[in-house]
Amino acid sequence: MDIQTKPRGCTSFKVRQLMRRLSAHYDAEVSKSGLKTTQYSLLSQVKRLGPVRPVDLAGELKMTASTLSRNLQPLIAAGWIVQSAGADARSLLVALTPEGEAKWREAQHHWKTAQQKLNALLGVERVLALHQLIDESLELLGADDAADLQD
Repeated sequence: MDIQTKPRGCTSFKVRQLMRRLSAHYDAEVSKSGLKTTQYSLLSQVKRLGPVRPVDLAGELKMTASTLSRNLQPLIAAGWIVQSAGADARSLLVALTPEGEAKWREAQHHWKTAQQKLNALLGVERVLALHQLIDESLELLGADDAADLQD
């Protein structure tokens, strides 16, 4: 077996290839609920955090407030998320509606199926190793400090 002593090819390209395949895998299953995987993830975070200020939700998701606002709009229009007044007149909270909770449960069933299929395809050991490698890489890259990557 040929042992490589240095990476060949572009790491960014390889990671993007993997992301496209993983996204297609999850999207194919989660879409059976009428949601995109990104919408399911957003519902999941709102459910986990409870009524939450959009700025805190954006921070948790590592996205800008404007991106979050765009992503929330279809979920609000569908009646799955509601915006309400926060602690003062200037703040808002977002929360799941009962319909949003039901949609999340439906999508979670499909997400679990996608995860089980992925575990079977790759093997649980490989999935665990992938999670560990991703977590360690994010920590080493300083996931919250993109400025370091520009040097």
